[in-house]
Amino acid sequence: MADAVTKVYRSLPSDSLVYLKTLSKSVCLLLVLCVLVGSSSADNVYEMEEFLKREYSLTKPYQGLGSSSSSHWDLMGNAMVTPDHVRLTPDLQSRQGAVWSRIPCYLRDWELQVQFKVHGEGKKNFHGDGVAFWLTKERMQNGPVFGNMNLFTGLGVFVDTYTNEDKNRERVYPYVSAMLGNGTLSYDHERDGRPTEIGGCTAMVRNVNHDTFLLIRYIRSRLTIMTDVDGHREWRDCADISGVRLPLGFYFGATSVTGDLSDNHDLISMKLYELTVDKTKEELEQEEEEEVTVPRVDNMQQFIVVEPEEGLSGVQYAVTALFSLMGLGVLAAIGLMAYGRWKEKSRKRFY
Repeated sequence: MADAVTKVYRSLPSDSLVYLKTLSKSVCLLLVLCVLVGSSSADNVYEMEEFLKREYSLTKPYQGLGSSSSSHWDLMGNAMVTPDHVRLTPDLQSRQGAVWSRIPCYLRDWELQVQFKVHGEGKKNFHGDGVAFWLTKERMQNGPVFGNMNLFTGLGVFVDTYTNEDKNRERVYPYVSAMLGNGTLSYDHERDGRPTEIGGCTAMVRNVNHDTFLLIRYIRSRLTIMTDVDGHREWRDCADISGVRLPLGFYFGATSVTGDLSDNHDLISMKLYELTVDKTKEELEQEEEEEVTVPRVDNMQQFIVVEPEEGLSGVQYAVTALFSLMGLGVLAAIGLMAYGRWKEKSRKRFY
C-alpha cells in the first residue's frame, strides 16, 4: 500500500507536488493555531477564576449564611437556606426575604454573575412579584421595592414578573430593568418603575427547565446588563448605559417580595469578578481626582419617559358631553329666571 502511494506521488507533475506541499503546510499551521487558541481560552478561564472575589460572592454550600460571624453575608426576613439554593421567598402570599453582603465593595471595575430561578404554581398573570439585585449604600432595609427600601442610594436591577401598569402597553413580562437611585428618586410601583428606568429588556425566566443567569458589568463608567435565559449558554444584550457614576463602598444584595400573588424566588449563586482594565494615565488621574459620592448618570434627560396624554374613550366622551349639556341647561334656566324677575321689576317701575 505504501509503495503504491509512493508511485502515485512520484508520478504527479511538479505543479501538483508544489500544491500538495503548500496544502500540507497550511494544514499544519491550522493545527498549530487551534492548539494556541485552545490554550489561550484555558488561560482566560484561569485568569477569570483568579479574579473571583470570594469575599463578595455567595455560592454553595452557603456555610454559616446568616448564623455564623465568619459568614460574609446576612440573611433576612423569610429567606431560607437549602443545600441547593437560598429561597428568598416561597410561593406564598405576603412574604419578603433578602441576603446582603456584610463587606462594602471598593472595586472600580467588576462583573457580577447571578444564577437564579423563578417558579411557582400560579398561571399566566397570576404570579409575582419578582426579584432584585442591588449595589447600594443602605443594606438590610425592608421596603416596597422588591423587598428593599424606596428612595435607595445606588444601583438596582429588577427582574419584574408581573405588570402593574396597563396591560395594553407594548412590553412583555417578565422584564429586566435597571434604576440608579440618588436617595431622592422614588420607584413608581404602579407604573413598574418606567419613569426612572435607564435600560432593560424582556427575559422569559419563569418556570423554565434550564438555568437562568443575569450578568451585571461595570467597567470604565459603563453599565452593561446581559441575560442567559434560553438554555443556550450564551449571553444576550439587555442594556448598555454609558456615563454611569457609582460611588465606592456600597453593598451587594438580593431581595424578593410577594403580595397577593406569589412565586418561589431562588438564588443559586452570586459571583463577583474583579476586572483588570488597561487605563491611560489621564484616566487614572481622573479617577483619583473625581470622588463620586452620589450615584448619577450623565445626560439623565435621555432616560426620562414622556407619557403621551391619553384621549377620552367613547364612554368618557359621552358622559362628559351629557354633563356639559346638563350644565348648560341649568345655566340657561337660571338665566331665564333672572331675566323674568328683571322684566317684572321693570314693569313695576312704571306704576
